[in-house]
Amino acid sequence: MNPKNLLQLLILAALWGASFLFIRVGVSDFGVAPLMALRVGIGALFLAVVLIARRPLRQSAALLRSRALPLLVVGILNSAAPFCLFAYAELTLSAGATSVINASAPLWGALVAFLWLRDKLSALRTLGLAVGFLGVLMLVWDQISAPAGSAAAPLTIALAAGAALAATLLYGIAANYTKRYLTGVDALTVATGTMLGATLVLLPLAVIYWPAAPISPRAWGAVIALGVACTGVAYMLFFHLIAVAGPARAIAVTFVIPIFGILWGALFLGEAISPGMLAGCAVILLGTALATGVVKRLPWFGTRRADT
Repeated sequence: MNPKNLLQLLILAALWGASFLFIRVGVSDFGVAPLMALRVGIGALFLAVVLIARRPLRQSAALLRSRALPLLVVGILNSAAPFCLFAYAELTLSAGATSVINASAPLWGALVAFLWLRDKLSALRTLGLAVGFLGVLMLVWDQISAPAGSAAAPLTIALAAGAALAATLLYGIAANYTKRYLTGVDALTVATGTMLGATLVLLPLAVIYWPAAPISPRAWGAVIALGVACTGVAYMLFFHLIAVAGPARAIAVTFVIPIFGILWGALFLGEAISPGMLAGCAVILLGTALATGVVKRLPWFGTRRADT
């Protein structure tokens, strides 16, 4: 990866890391469903404009119609449901902690691929799954033990962490569903179609649960940034990196997102960064590197390659 692509990857990680900041800012005013409906709606509009600019409207519409059902399914699994789960989690958890849990998504992807698609899972990759989920437990324990709240606080934190972890599980399922049913469809069409599907699913819930209280300009700014920068622009940048650097290198953004998630939360929301959070983050990233084959071998674990 050349310096230009590396800079683009860092910008992408900064944008996706910032999404946890903007969710934290906006969810209290908007609520879960309205905030996420606006996010995917703005993202869908942005991506639809780009898609139409790149190919004729009739051709784009025909391609979207031909894959409507799988695009809708991925829209639910990869956007509508996990976005809402993360928003619910951030009613309790910090933006930094949630971004760290998000880094476990490739662990679920590897596990689902093994169970569903029968992808090979070597001993080293299996070790990576165990290490990664251990890191999640470390992080959750750190969040539970840190606050000096009521007796219900640990349960509330555990439920929030469980929601965030469920969101990453859905990401893993969505990635494998996409591999099975949308192979051959270009990434921009998949992104546009799935965002449109997610918008259709969340729009009725947004209408039902639209907040009665006035929404602050700060929250409106957060949702606009979330939809345009963290969804529309970020997806375009991700597709560009896949095209010029390859998917294996583009997915390395997963390892950088928690750094920015923790950084933005600390700088703009005054969130505390505990040693336990950093330790959990390090263990999760190590497990992810092993489970996805980024780390091919460990000196004390034999010489067999992780991807064999």
